[in-house]
Amino acid sequence: MRKSDIGLIGLAVMGENLVMNMESKGFTVSVYNRTAEKVTRFVEGRAKGKNVVGTYSLEELVASLETPRKIMMMIKAGSSVDDMIEKLLPLLDDGDIIIDGGNSHFPDTARRTAYVESKGKLYIGTGVSGGEEGALKGPSLMPGGSPAAWESVKPIFQAICAHVEDGSPCCDWVGENGAGHFVKMVHNGIEYGDMQLICEAYQLMRDLLGMTADEMHDVFAEWNKGELDSYLIEITRDILAYKDTDGSPIVEKILDTAGQKGTGKWTGIAALDEGVPLTLIGEAVFARCLSAIKEERVAASAVLTGPKVAFTGDKAQFLEDIRCALYAAKIVSYAQGYTLMRDAAKTYGWNLNYGGIALMWRGGCIIRSVFLGKIKEAFDNDPALRNLLLDPYFKDVMDKAQAGWRRVCAAAAMQGVPIPAMSAALNYYDGYRTARLPANLLQAQRDYFGAHTYERIDAPRGQFFHTNWTGEGGDTAASQYTV
Repeated sequence: MRKSDIGLIGLAVMGENLVMNMESKGFTVSVYNRTAEKVTRFVEGRAKGKNVVGTYSLEELVASLETPRKIMMMIKAGSSVDDMIEKLLPLLDDGDIIIDGGNSHFPDTARRTAYVESKGKLYIGTGVSGGEEGALKGPSLMPGGSPAAWESVKPIFQAICAHVEDGSPCCDWVGENGAGHFVKMVHNGIEYGDMQLICEAYQLMRDLLGMTADEMHDVFAEWNKGELDSYLIEITRDILAYKDTDGSPIVEKILDTAGQKGTGKWTGIAALDEGVPLTLIGEAVFARCLSAIKEERVAASAVLTGPKVAFTGDKAQFLEDIRCALYAAKIVSYAQGYTLMRDAAKTYGWNLNYGGIALMWRGGCIIRSVFLGKIKEAFDNDPALRNLLLDPYFKDVMDKAQAGWRRVCAAAAMQGVPIPAMSAALNYYDGYRTARLPANLLQAQRDYFGAHTYERIDAPRGQFFHTNWTGEGGDTAASQYTV
C-alpha cells in the first residue's frame, strides 16, 4: 500500500480544508484528530473516495507516512502545540519534519525549532493566511524554521498555495526559527490597520455625509476598480449590499464591538521591543479595545458633548478626499510594518526577502491587493530601501494624496468623527518628514529631573552631556537607555 505524502493533525475548518486542497493537488494525506469521531465523519463524508487516510492514533499516523515524514499540526496555539510535539518526537526518526500551521507567537516557534532540532528532527512554523476559503483554494503560506526541512516541504506548499497572474506561488522560504510566524504576525497587524482604515472611511460616509449602505456599496465597488483594488475593499462592497430578511442592510444591525485574537497586540509589543513607531497598527488595536467597552460608551454619549455633525461642502470632492486618505494611510501602515520586519531581521539574524514577502501576500491572504505589486517593485528597485515612503512611486502617491488626506483629518476633528488610524498615519508621515522634532526639549526635561544626559548638535553623535540645571544637582549623570 502506497504511503501518504504528508500527515495532518487537527480537523477543524482550516485543517479539513487544507487536507482537501492537498488531495486535490495529487497528494495522499493521512489525518488524525484527538476526537476520533471527527476522523470517521471526515473520511466517510467530505473526503469519501479521496486519497485521504484516516488514522486513530499518533502511532498509526506516523506509520502511514513516507520518509522523511512530514506532519502538519493545525491545532490551537499555545501549550497544545508543545504537548503534541512531546508526543510525536519519540515516534519519529531523525530528519522527520514537524510543521505548525497555527497562529503561534514567533518566540515560541524559535524555541520549538531549537528544541526539535536538538532531538535530531526538523521543525517548520508557517503562517497560513486566507481563512477557510484560502485553505481550500490556495492560501498564502509563510514558512520558517529549520532550513534543511524546506526542500522536502516545498513541493507540497508551493502546489497548494495561491498563485498570482504570472504563476508565481504565494509561498517561499522566509527564514530561520521564528521568521515565518513573525512575518505572519506582521501580516495580521497590517490586516488590523487595513480593516480599521476601511471602517473609518465607512464611518465618515455614514455619519458625516449621511450616506446609505447602498450608496456606500457603490463607492466601494468603484474604489475596487482602481489602486485600492483588494480583498478587504471587495468584501466591504459586498457586506454593504447584503440585506437582512426585512430588506434593511444587515451591517447596521451588527453590534459595534470588535473581537481580536491577539496577533495585532503581539505586533504592537514587538514594535515596542524594537523601538519602531508602529503607530497606525497600534491605534487599530486600541480602536478594537475602545469598541469593546460598548456600555461605557453609550453612557458617555449621554453626558459628553461634541460638535453637531453637519457637512456643508462638496460631497463628491470629499468622497475623493476619503479615498486619498484611505490609500495614503494604507501606505503608511505597510511602511511601518516593513520597518518592523527590517529591524527584527537585524535583531534575530534573519535574511528576509522583502519583495518576496510582498509577492507571498499578493494572493490567498486577507490583505491581498494589487498594491502589493508596487511594494515588490520598490524592493526590486532598491533591496536596501529603508522606508517605503522613500520609494519614488510611493513618494509620488503621498504628494498627490496628502491634500485630501489633510482635509479629511481636519474635517473629522472639527465635526467630532473619530478616525484614529487615519490621523495617526498622517502624524507619522509629518513626523517622519520633519528634520527637527521637539525631542530636544524632552531630553532637556529628562536631564533636568533625572540627569539622563543629552547629545548636542555641535558635538559628535555618541558624546553625552549633562547640565546642572538648578545649581544643586552636581555633575553625576544617570545611565542611558536608548530604544
